[in-house]
Amino acid sequence: MNNNLLLIIISGALINNVVLSQFLGICSFLGVSKQMKASASLGGAVIFVITIASAVASLLYDNVLAPLGLDFMKTIVFILVIAALVQIVEMFLKKKSPAVYKSLGIFLPLITTNCAVLGVALTNVQNGYNFIESVLSGFGTALGFTLAIVLLAGIRSRINEEDLPAPLRGAPIVLIAAALMSIAFMGFSGLSF
Repeated sequence: MNNNLLLIIISGALINNVVLSQFLGICSFLGVSKQMKASASLGGAVIFVITIASAVASLLYDNVLAPLGLDFMKTIVFILVIAALVQIVEMFLKKKSPAVYKSLGIFLPLITTNCAVLGVALTNVQNGYNFIESVLSGFGTALGFTLAIVLLAGIRSRINEEDLPAPLRGAPIVLIAAALMSIAFMGFSGLSF
């Protein structure tokens, strides 16, 4: 793998983390990160959906939309692709892992409207990525989302054990923790290859 492809993965996961740098996908990031297992499960689903959506969106854009002059349709087409992929994941989890399906609750179908998934597909087109670059960008971004949500779940499990002042309990301390994570991830912006 050449340095450019490695940089795309690292950039998506760490430098331009979709949640902590671009602030996309915050609702599921904050909502599901209460439990480690649910966070890891959602992360796995997001890895699948974003990676496959990036591949399909790239193929559709490069081979159908752009050649036919239908660039203006990319947002709606990408949303339809994402919705179909989420339905596949939802049906699979419901059949193969009902406990995980139940633990994710409403946040699994919300992947369809997760702006991070659509944001990656649109950013890949905007950056002019080819098929391989789009897939790696999607995979790196999804890894970054998973890393962020699992880290926040770990932090929240420790926070819940602490005796905090009443005004900080619940959402305020979670938002403070997420802000500190965001600041910490800003340190990756100095990486160079």
